[in-house]
Formats: sequence, C-alpha cells, structure tokens
Amino acid sequence: MNAKLDSTVTTRPVTRQTYDEVLVPTYAPAAMVPVRAAGLDLWDQEGKRYLDFTSGIAVAALGHCNPVVVEALTRQANTVWHLGNGYTNEPVLRLGLAITEATFADRAFFCNSGAEANEAALKLARKHAHTKFGPHKSRIVSCLNSFHGRTLFTVSVGGQPKYTEGFEPLPPSLDHIPYNDIEAARAAIGDDVCAVIVEPVQGEGGVMPGNPEYLQELRALCDKTGALLIFDEVQCGMGRTGSLFAYMGYGVTPDVLTSAKALGNGYPVAAMLTTEELAQSLSVGTHGTTYGGNPLAATVALTVLETINQPAFLARVKEASLYLIDKLEELTRDYPQVFTTVRGAGLLLGIVVSDEFKGRSKDIQRAVEAEGLMVLIAGPDVVRLAPALIVTDAQIDEAVALMRKGLDKLLAAK
Repeated sequence: MNAKLDSTVTTRPVTRQTYDEVLVPTYAPAAMVPVRAAGLDLWDQEGKRYLDFTSGIAVAALGHCNPVVVEALTRQANTVWHLGNGYTNEPVLRLGLAITEATFADRAFFCNSGAEANEAALKLARKHAHTKFGPHKSRIVSCLNSFHGRTLFTVSVGGQPKYTEGFEPLPPSLDHIPYNDIEAARAAIGDDVCAVIVEPVQGEGGVMPGNPEYLQELRALCDKTGALLIFDEVQCGMGRTGSLFAYMGYGVTPDVLTSAKALGNGYPVAAMLTTEELAQSLSVGTHGTTYGGNPLAATVALTVLETINQPAFLARVKEASLYLIDKLEELTRDYPQVFTTVRGAGLLLGIVVSDEFKGRSKDIQRAVEAEGLMVLIAGPDVVRLAPALIVTDAQIDEAVALMRKGLDKLLAAK
C-alpha cells in the first residue's frame, strides 16, 4: 500500500515547479505551462495567449484540437480502443491501404514513435542483408548531426555525440559521414554496408536540406552495393515540405521510409514503409509492438493523411512557405547583427544566427516567447520555425512582428 497516496492528489494545483519535483529531469521545459489550444493559438495557466510556430516540434500539422481529427478520434473511442497484435482491425487496414497507395511502398509497419519506426527500418535492413548476403554485410552509414531517435540503437546511429555520452558501449558497425558530402559517401559506402539512413532535410541538425545531387548519389551507391536506402521523414514528411513526403520533391525513391510526428497530429503513431520484397525479411515473430496500429492511432492517422494528401492543401503549404521565407529574409536584412541566412524547405525553416549571436539561439527563443511567440531551436546556432501547415498569411505577419519585438528588447538589453 502506498502511504503517500491520498484522495486530493489529482486535484492539487500543479505548476512548472511540479515538473522539477516529480518528473525525471530529461527536459528543461519553458517557465509557462500550456493548458488550452486551438489551431495555432495556445494559452498558459495565467491566460496569456501565444502564437505557436512549433506545432509540437512539427507534429500538430493540422493545428491544435483540429475539429476533423477530434471527431474521428471521438468516434473511434466510442467503438473499439485496442485489440492487441493477435488480431487486426479495420482502421489499420484502411490506413495501410491509403498510405501504400499514396507512396512507393507496398507494405507498412505501424508503431508508436519515430524512434520505433527507425528501429524497425534498421532491423529490417540488417535482417535482409543477413539473409541475402550473409552476416558480413551489417555496417550502417548515417550522417553527422543527424537525429533518428532516442533508443540506444537509433541514438547511436544519429551522428551527435552529445546524445550518446555516458551510454557506452554503443552498438558496433555504425559509421557517420558529413551531410551533403558526395565524396565522403563514396568512400564510406562499400560492399559491407547494409543500410544508409538519411534525413532528406535534417531537422535537429540545423534545418539543413539535402542537395538533390547528394541524395541521387546515395541512391546510386546503394544500388551498386546492395545496401538499402532509408529516408527518415519523421520530421520532414507528411506535407511539411509541400509534398506528401520529401522524397517526392527530390525524385529519389528510398527502399524504406519512416514517418511519425505529423502522421498523428499529436496522437502517438508512426510508420515504416517498404516494398513487397523487403517486407518479407520480417516474418511472423521477428518484430512487433503492443500498441502499434491500434484502432485509435490508425483512425487519427488516416484522417490526417486524407486531409493533407490533397493537391490544394499541399499547394497552400508551398505558397505559405514562400511567404514565410520572404518575411524571414526581410527580417535577416533588418537584423544583420542577429541573423545571417534562412534555410530549410516548405514549412520547416531555420534562421542561422550571426557570429555575434553564436551559441545564443536559446536566448532568442526565450526573448520572442516573452512576446507571445513560440519557436524552436535546432542546436545553439539556428532558430527553427515549424508552424502548423494550416498557417495563414496573417499569422505569419503576426509571428514576424512578435519576433521583431523580442529582438528589439534582446538587443536593447545587450
């Protein structure tokens, strides 16, 4: 019996300090606590309104509490929640049909997070290579400054040592090469490589788009060596670049693609997509997940997919991207002491800080948040914007105006 538990525990007031008292300190959340949201608007415990240009780190692509998604989830919640993987269900079958018909893929594996999707993709690559070529073909090549998840396997594959320090020994046979470096790719991808995993647009690594020639060369090298090309589209997929998936805009088709984040608009769901031939490498019992593809998640994901995968919707994303880029480039011209360039794709954009503000992207984030604008960072030198894909021109204008107010106060304090 837990002597600490009493009947008031669920009704006591909670504040930001509660986080420091009861949760494992794996994050350093903002001082304010959001309590309500709709679209791109969000309110904290004090009733202050914020304009959200983070969408939960590129997750709430259709905005907070989107009524179409809410209706779908509510309807399914009153039908059947969970069955376990000894049974299939109608929502996941519909989702599987829709997502394979919309992409290069023939088969889908559904799970709960981007890390799990990438874990499945990497396991598939190892299993396929082991079966077809033998155990010698096991090396995985990824890029420096990449991010593929937080499991021990995926965080090791990601090329950021700050995330693996203290967790050694790390899984072997993993090599990291510079992003967008064709010669490094040619030197690294040999006959012992089973997979090359890459983000078509690096998110956490600084909002860095892949060069078309680079991604095309990765495809050619994988074809030559028999390695699988895995596109991690956890952050850049589901309409964020203006195509349903970024690979479509590049004209480079991967062997395996992973999706999460915006796929569920905030509901935990992820997918690994692949071909008929490769899918056979994961036979019954070789991989699985308890919650993956449950009826609630599948219903939400299908609703999101059907909403985003419309020509008019994707055209508007491209239009909004051009407008936002134009406004941000104007901002960099007006604040050259703070910013240098704008980069990214679609509505996943980064503003690179100047030498004077090197290492201070977090300070900029806090300054604009104080004015009522929520933005992200992508490392110490890039401010990242990932608004919901339904963002309006008026909301873009408001966001840039709030950024200017925050920057003016930051510069005045300096």
